Amino acid sequence: MREYRVLLLSSAFLFAFLLTGCGGHKSIAASVPPPPSAGEEESDAGLNAGPDGEVDRPSPSRSLGAPEDAKPLLVETGVASWYGPPYNHRRSSNGEVYNMHAMTAAHRTLPLGTLVRVTNVKTGNSALVRITDRGPFIAGRILDLSEAAAKKVDVYGPGTAMVRVEVLRTPTPLESGGRWAVQIGAFEKEHAADKVAGKLTRRYQTAKVQCFSSPIGNWWVRVRVLDDDRQRAEEVARHVEIAQQLIFLVRLD
Repeated sequence: MREYRVLLLSSAFLFAFLLTGCGGHKSIAASVPPPPSAGEEESDAGLNAGPDGEVDRPSPSRSLGAPEDAKPLLVETGVASWYGPPYNHRRSSNGEVYNMHAMTAAHRTLPLGTLVRVTNVKTGNSALVRITDRGPFIAGRILDLSEAAAKKVDVYGPGTAMVRVEVLRTPTPLESGGRWAVQIGAFEKEHAADKVAGKLTRRYQTAKVQCFSSPIGNWWVRVRVLDDDRQRAEEVARHVEIAQQLIFLVRLD
């Protein structure tokens, strides 16, 4: 009789365990690579101290691989904005995990990995940043800074500011090559994006048309033309029958 009670209790415990393991929604911890280091924030370890005890810290230009007197390859002036949550810890266009505390920025057409100096035209404050992402996809803006970079160049408080962007170093040529596409949006509703995507799929049968949502809930359509060719992408951008402020030429690499 005792053995029967032990068996009965063991069975009840096992049944309760199975119910606990299968019922309801389970929280899953995602395996996310560590965010990239903040370019200018370095440890004092291994750095030489001068006679007065001051640490001989390399300049931001040298630490990012650009000489102090580097002449710009290209200069662009326009409005910059910044982005942080809810994009933080999500994949950037270059494959890295976006870290809003690192010195990075998003640009629509500069090659990923490009090093630029960003200067606030009004205040004169500047920072070196690396292009790791694509954007901003708002008409009239040329650059989206990380939160850390925005604070350096006085964009964080007002949200936008006029800046000068000096291209100091690029991993690939600016005017040739690259993989290009057209991005259209943003749409508040998925069905609006689907409707545009359907029309473009029928019109450009050799293109790959993608529809996707952003972390803030709006919807986008991306048209990847044959061979990701720039001229073909520019042709699509010129002839899409939709408001021009919603059409962006974007470099994918």
